[in-house]
Amino acid sequence: MKDALLSVRDMEVTFGSRRKRFVAVKGVSFDVYHGETFGLVGESGSGKTTIGRAIIRVNPTSRGEIFFNGEKINGKITKKLDRKIISQIQMVFQDPMASLNDRAKVDYIVSEGLQNIEKRLPAKERRTRVASTLGDVGLLAEFASRFPHEFSGGQRQRIGIARALIMNPSFIIADEPISALDVSIRAQVLNLLSKLQKEHHLTILFISHDLSVMRFITDRIAVLHKGVLVELAETEKLFANPLHPYTRALLAAVPLPNPTKEKKKILTVYDPSCHDYSIDKPFWNEIETGHFVYGNKKEMEEYGKSLEKPQSNFAQ
Repeated sequence: MKDALLSVRDMEVTFGSRRKRFVAVKGVSFDVYHGETFGLVGESGSGKTTIGRAIIRVNPTSRGEIFFNGEKINGKITKKLDRKIISQIQMVFQDPMASLNDRAKVDYIVSEGLQNIEKRLPAKERRTRVASTLGDVGLLAEFASRFPHEFSGGQRQRIGIARALIMNPSFIIADEPISALDVSIRAQVLNLLSKLQKEHHLTILFISHDLSVMRFITDRIAVLHKGVLVELAETEKLFANPLHPYTRALLAAVPLPNPTKEKKKILTVYDPSCHDYSIDKPFWNEIETGHFVYGNKKEMEEYGKSLEKPQSNFAQ
């Protein structure tokens, strides 16, 4: 049995109240194990970022529990635990320009969280740690005296990673960290995250809508559709045999490197009306070891049969 660093149980996140009440995340449950990169994938508006913000306590949960290192961290908690969570869980945001204070120098941006947690930290040691962290993410120490607008998109994202890394966290939430970057430097940032994970013994929750990126960096993937978790499996197992129709539609949208196959490919469109949950209600079930899927009893029988078939084209 693997040891879970983060456990989410029946999480629900609601916005608004009464007539304007909107449930953005509905009964989501999953574990993130020590040292792994756990992927959360889904189309825009599916609730991926909402889950990440709920874990880091930006969005309050309306139901369910979140455990970090065995301690419940959602709802009302002590100030001591809150400070611990701030230090141990950090987030890298999607837009590197919007998430950085354009009026502050890099030195202040990177060390701001550190100054809030370690208020008596000497200025000399703070500058040393900033320089060291900038070096870890591939930036020069002298960049600390510059402003964010003086850097490229990739460099700004590295500054965002440095801001999270300087807190010495054990868990990082990477919310689509490469979607706002040029294609030419996306691989550099992904390789940087993989390198830092090994060097600093990090656990990462990687949020993205791009399954091809997920395959490159994640160990396991959870698929989210309109706030509901529909499938969860090891990355290669999910590509080899996707069960839920929505997962299949997402995988079908991934471009194939072979132009001939790409031209012949038939695009799969997910239609929620294919499910009949009027009488036979859906549930979350482990269809095989480590492979979970959402569906009713009839669908579970069909999913079980499909597991016996040869690998799908998605594994290619």
